[in-house]
Amino acid sequence: PWIWSPGTPGVGKTTLGKELASRAGLSYVNVGDLAKEGELYEGFDEEYDCPILDEDRVIDELEDRMSEGGVIVDYHGCDFFPERWFHIVFVLRTENSFLYDRLESRGYTGKKLQDNIQCEIFQTLYEEAVLSYKKEIVHQLPSNTPEDLERNLDQIMQWIEQWMKDNN
Repeated sequence: PWIWSPGTPGVGKTTLGKELASRAGLSYVNVGDLAKEGELYEGFDEEYDCPILDEDRVIDELEDRMSEGGVIVDYHGCDFFPERWFHIVFVLRTENSFLYDRLESRGYTGKKLQDNIQCEIFQTLYEEAVLSYKKEIVHQLPSNTPEDLERNLDQIMQWIEQWMKDNN
């Protein structure tokens, strides 16, 4: 299966994705790291102090890997990925107090910090996922505590096992 995990920075996508890949024997792709390694950028955003992703080049870079299957993709946005790539989408959600502390500890300040908190408050990435993919494949998971992480891993592993039974 191809699994997609969007969500605001700081919600736990990387922790979940890496652990899930390890447990399920799937490959894990962090789009931010992929872009950094391949310099897949088309400029720099001064306001947010970060590079601007070249979405077309990212898709070109991932196409072969995605067609093989068994990939977990980790990135905050999702509206530019082809719908055919994903069998299921898990959007992680974190309460603002937890998220604020996590982002602050990463050095987020000012507008960058506030906009990411707003993004979570208004469920921006969940709404984006529902508009980008079939609604029935998009699921929200709470990601506040280590217990949430364990529950999410168990739930996704059950889904993977069922998918394997149904499709093999």
